[in-house]
Amino acid sequence: MKNLILMLTMMLGVQAISTAADPVKVTTVEGITEYRLENGLRVLLFPDQSKQTITVNITYLVGSRHENYGETGMAHLLEHMVFKGTPKHPNIPQELTEHGARPNGTTWLDRTNYYETFNATEENLKWALELEADRMINSYIAKKDLDSEMTVVRNEFESGENSPFGVLMERIVSTAYLWHNYGKSTIGCRADIENVPIERLQAFYKKYYQPDNAVLTVSGKFDPEKTLGLINQYFSTIPRPERVLPDIYTLDPVQDGERFVTLRRVGDVQFLGCAYHAAPGPHSDFAAIEVLTSILSSNPSGRLYKAMVDGKKASQSFGWSFQLHDPGMMMFFAEVPNEKNLDDAKNTMLATLDAVVTNPPTEAEVELAKNELLKEIELSFNSSERICLQLSEWIGMGDWRLMFIHRDRIKKVTAEQVLKVAQNYLTPDNRTTGIFIPTVDPQRAEIPATPDIAALVKDYKGTQTISEGEAFDPSPDNIDSRTVTTKAGNGMEIALLPKKTRGESVNLSMTLRYGSEKALMNKGKVGEYTIDLLQTGTSTMNREEIKQAFDKLKATVRINGSEMGANVSISTKKENLAEVLNLVRDILRDPVFPQEELDKLIQQNLASMEQDRSEPQAIAGRAIQRHNQQFLKGTPCMWAHWMRNWQTTKMSNGRKSCPSTRTLSAQPMPRSASLATLMRLL
Repeated sequence: MKNLILMLTMMLGVQAISTAADPVKVTTVEGITEYRLENGLRVLLFPDQSKQTITVNITYLVGSRHENYGETGMAHLLEHMVFKGTPKHPNIPQELTEHGARPNGTTWLDRTNYYETFNATEENLKWALELEADRMINSYIAKKDLDSEMTVVRNEFESGENSPFGVLMERIVSTAYLWHNYGKSTIGCRADIENVPIERLQAFYKKYYQPDNAVLTVSGKFDPEKTLGLINQYFSTIPRPERVLPDIYTLDPVQDGERFVTLRRVGDVQFLGCAYHAAPGPHSDFAAIEVLTSILSSNPSGRLYKAMVDGKKASQSFGWSFQLHDPGMMMFFAEVPNEKNLDDAKNTMLATLDAVVTNPPTEAEVELAKNELLKEIELSFNSSERICLQLSEWIGMGDWRLMFIHRDRIKKVTAEQVLKVAQNYLTPDNRTTGIFIPTVDPQRAEIPATPDIAALVKDYKGTQTISEGEAFDPSPDNIDSRTVTTKAGNGMEIALLPKKTRGESVNLSMTLRYGSEKALMNKGKVGEYTIDLLQTGTSTMNREEIKQAFDKLKATVRINGSEMGANVSISTKKENLAEVLNLVRDILRDPVFPQEELDKLIQQNLASMEQDRSEPQAIAGRAIQRHNQQFLKGTPCMWAHWMRNWQTTKMSNGRKSCPSTRTLSAQPMPRSASLATLMRLL
């Protein structure tokens, strides 16, 4: 029976191979040929008969850029897990040793890759291709492996935390990016590393480790036709997945002001750094950006080296540009000995970077930078293995051919282009500056973990009883029937609405008027400042004492209004009402109007007016107000508003027309309009 199953399996396998569509050739660029399999896998072949080795490199289009909340570090953690084996390859490290391979896996912002370099034999090539095809979809990704590998990754995380420079760079980048995942370290957050569920990691693996999301590159000494046949044999049996990968569309807004980071940790030497947002890697600007970066950071000819190191401000300086799928960064750093002044070094670095615009790069500087960059590119082509691995970065950026396009662009860069990108990107508003200050005993605020909420609330019954209020019918008839109206000895009209309230709460509202329209002409601000100054102190209490008294009485008191009068609202408990009213009376009858408080109000008003001069909503509000309230100059604004409502109400009671707001200043108005009177009018 076992033999029969084996024969059927072999027959089905042969049938699958024989019916698989042949790989389709896409293009050839400078010795590298791209093919595409029916399941979406892209294949790059780079034969190099001068080598005695073969490199197999598979790149998956998944990096930390693709991680969601709670998943930081997952792409890197998964890279470790894929080495833990499959049912067919249970001990991958041992197999790698047996085949004499130099293997590795790396994770970066836009991609993850796995590669093996080995002696150029057909047996080794078959083994490597079959291994990568198998672990593409059959890796264990098991809980037991996660438990053990998590500690390895955590140790890697802790090792990075011991590098002050590395941490400073992370802090600068995370401050520069507000939303994009480039602001998060590839190693991830410690809490995510330690707590990610295995089910979530497995789902991440199944989502991204698929043939339509991968590029297989083979370089070295091999037969292209035979190798393409082997690739088709091992990979074409993997079906194209039905899932659709989501678009990653989050981008940071344009930075609108310089940002600063200060890092204090145990360390031996000071560091400072600057980062600037830059164009995406495929953008035509990036060739000039890379030339600019070289002009500034190259040693010993770079401007930063001459200003910082030759100028004895720092022991070393360096920089680079991150060329990525989405907008990347230019970064510049300096190491500053402890005996040197860090602020002095920072000022020198910023001045050097800012001066590029006023002291443009020369043709000679541009030529030197281009020669340096092109030398590295040209020399890399002497090693097919090196190119094979470098292609992962360009694949993650969008396409492997970008490597050649970028090289060609560098050759054409001019001094004018370098100046243009400097003017656009090297601006203070686009800069994030960070400093590291070695600190023997850094002070840390330890933040406790969230407690067990279920245990905290279990069996809790409360500590006090609050009296319940009555069910109250808010209809106008019921309110009228229960309202008691009276007059105080001074003529103030009073309306009382007694009812049972929750917690015996009491709410009181009082309206006070200053005087007639004529008396208030051209005194609008005087009335406003009077309102604002009422709670700043009496002859017996200052502002702070007033606040403390209200807090003790469990009372909320607000006094606001306009140039026409004051509105007082009180919320307190029944038992404290009398005491609260006495305090409010003192505030209203015995204010001292401190000069220093008035000065503060004037300054605040002036500052607010300056701010509103350019604030769109404030400008629109003023325009609408001027259109709708065209009363005589000096007329109290709220007077005109009340008059309009009053006249409109009279019109609705039988008047045929409402006077224009232009004539409101001629209309009479009662000198003392209490709240009850105004309620009747409105």
